[in-house]
Amino acid sequence: MKIRRSDRLVDMTRYLLAHPRTLISLTKFADQYESAKSSISEDLAILKRTFLQNGTGILETIPGAAGGAKFTPIMTEAEAENFVDGLVNEISDETRVLPGGYVYLSDLLGQPWILEKIGRLIATQYIKEPIDAVITAATKGVPVAQSVAEALNVPFVIARNDTKVTEGPTMSVNYVTGQAKRLEKMELSRRSLPMGSRVLIVDDFMKAGGTIRGMESLVREFEGTVAGVAVVVEGEVEHRVIDKYSALIHVNTDKEGGLLDVRAGNFKTEIYQDNSQLQQLTKK
Repeated sequence: MKIRRSDRLVDMTRYLLAHPRTLISLTKFADQYESAKSSISEDLAILKRTFLQNGTGILETIPGAAGGAKFTPIMTEAEAENFVDGLVNEISDETRVLPGGYVYLSDLLGQPWILEKIGRLIATQYIKEPIDAVITAATKGVPVAQSVAEALNVPFVIARNDTKVTEGPTMSVNYVTGQAKRLEKMELSRRSLPMGSRVLIVDDFMKAGGTIRGMESLVREFEGTVAGVAVVVEGEVEHRVIDKYSALIHVNTDKEGGLLDVRAGNFKTEIYQDNSQLQQLTKK
């Protein structure tokens, strides 16, 4: 029995959302739903308009024999502002400040819906950039890296400061932490990251940036390129060892560990204002 258009649209939506940044041929959809390619093209036009209107993402249709459809999840600037404002309200609680000026985020980063939005927001910055993998340190940044990797549809890898037998041969670097100036070691399994990869560095919290600089060194050991750096929260410091990054939230604490200021980070400039590719693709 031939599938009705309404049923076909629901199932196509499900498939596209489950396979972001993947080119899917019209032939696949036509064979799967036993429909003409012209009908599939009409369906994709409906989905493209709906995805864009709702801020779900961008559906590109590529003509030609080797063409098809590719869905890229995004977050609109308005949705991003509303989401980050909500996080700022949640974090504006002095009981969240931990020794050393860190901020407790585990309860927030344990919420699947928050992680989904963080992943989609960070991935929006790299809408047309090739990313081969996401890397993070073995901390609370792991679920964040996983959500970003899911939105980008790429693997994520975890840099550790101790050797695990199950990791096999590893590549290691020594790095200096940002403020404490301690010498630390960071390792990554040789099998986890192909040589020459373009890698996005993601973390939950950044102070001076020593850990991120260590991950940058590790990526270079794999002859890779750092495509960018993104963090959920950045702390106020006098000197940061990295310059280019995007942060969703900025937190300032005093010497006694009290919260002085919690506000939106620089994500609007980094993701939206300077992203001509995003602006072009989201024009209705």
